Amino acid sequence: MGRKSNRAKEKKQRRLEERAAMDAVCARVEAANKLEDPLTAFPVFKKYDRNGLNLQIECKRVSALAPSAVEWAYQLTRANMQSLYEQSEWGWKEREKKEEMKDERAWYLLARDADSTPLAFSHFRFDVECSEEVLYCYEVQLESRVRRKGLGKFLIQILQLIANSTQMRKVMLTVFKHNHGAYQFFREALQFEIDETSPSMSGCCGDDCSYEILSRRTKYGEVGGHSHSGGHCGGCCH
Repeated sequence: MGRKSNRAKEKKQRRLEERAAMDAVCARVEAANKLEDPLTAFPVFKKYDRNGLNLQIECKRVSALAPSAVEWAYQLTRANMQSLYEQSEWGWKEREKKEEMKDERAWYLLARDADSTPLAFSHFRFDVECSEEVLYCYEVQLESRVRRKGLGKFLIQILQLIANSTQMRKVMLTVFKHNHGAYQFFREALQFEIDETSPSMSGCCGDDCSYEILSRRTKYGEVGGHSHSGGHCGGCCH
């Protein structure tokens, strides 16, 4: 009886520790979502003045954006991504994409010119992924006239800064394999790795999947220590 009793106590203790750890993860994500402006700590990143561009950068919850700005973001995403979605097993689903982009958990980084015209954005969320705090990037979309000027890389760097400052463990995103430019950009220019939750790593659908889940760990995201059972398949960066 003594041995069984000890094993039961050890199992109970492990459950309590796991619950406490999960509560701490959720608390950090909740704290991040309560921020008024995650960019407040990085005023130098509120401006992008290089390569012929002079833009202001702002970070807002979707609820704080004008409906016209959200509609612009959707239309830009459709223009840039619809054909890529149609080449995948997901297909392009207008209603679902609009709901995703208007979800109350959505945050937006917006780059505007001197006339306050939006030219680029990133849609991201603070979330829990396989028991870890993550910043998940759903979209990075740029108008054609501001591409190849370093702006996309700048927006991702801001996301990495925000992830560090809010104690998220990694930045994650989904990219289509047939979106060769984006895939190369994230893997080579930004040094994202194929995440262990990605289909090619987890074995859930392997080479049959048209996308990979990529991630880059923050200073809080030391490798190891978690057992993962699945991936997050929302959004696709361009």
